[in-house]
Amino acid sequence: MTDPAALRRSYSRGTFDETTVAGTWLAQLLSWFDEAVTALGSVEANAIQVATVDGDGHPSVRTVLAKSIDERGVTFYTNYESAKARDLAARPHAAAVFLWQAQERQVRLSGPVRRVERDETESYFATRPRGSQLSAWASPQSQVIVSRAVLDRERAALEQRFADRDVPAPPNWGGYLIAPDSVEFWQGRPDRLHDRLRFRRDGAAWLLERLAP
Repeated sequence: MTDPAALRRSYSRGTFDETTVAGTWLAQLLSWFDEAVTALGSVEANAIQVATVDGDGHPSVRTVLAKSIDERGVTFYTNYESAKARDLAARPHAAAVFLWQAQERQVRLSGPVRRVERDETESYFATRPRGSQLSAWASPQSQVIVSRAVLDRERAALEQRFADRDVPAPPNWGGYLIAPDSVEFWQGRPDRLHDRLRFRRDGAAWLLERLAP
């Protein structure tokens, strides 16, 4: 086995400071996101790790895909009966991380979470590939099932059910918006003296702060 403690690399791809940061967290996030999308070595630049906490205080984290980044925050979609949805029903706050290793960057954000309006869910769902639409109906997400065959049979039945029409968004499926009150931008630097700049909501304003690495 490879010893994890022996794995080291020096981060030297970029710098990040108060003279180059954008004026808002959104402008900075979109700038880094666009660079990650176009850069070689970046796979699914919209992947985020979302952390939630259940009613008993137990944390969970999983990777999902961000499907909207705008002035409201970051939106992802899921089954409203999934484990993450149950967590959010109990405690409607979350933290998320974009990790772009090719650029030696990450962005952490956290804040309250709410469901998006139904028309927004339906508009997004209509853009999904048909296979993904059918799978959203077929999967009882996070529930225990006896075998893969359960999913395959349900998927086959749904293909017949919707054979001659568009697939609508399932009633138990939709979007969540993370409305951040803190957004931290991390740029790897040599010798572990990384750059960390954080936008933090302070009432109606946003403060820019530098954090020690």
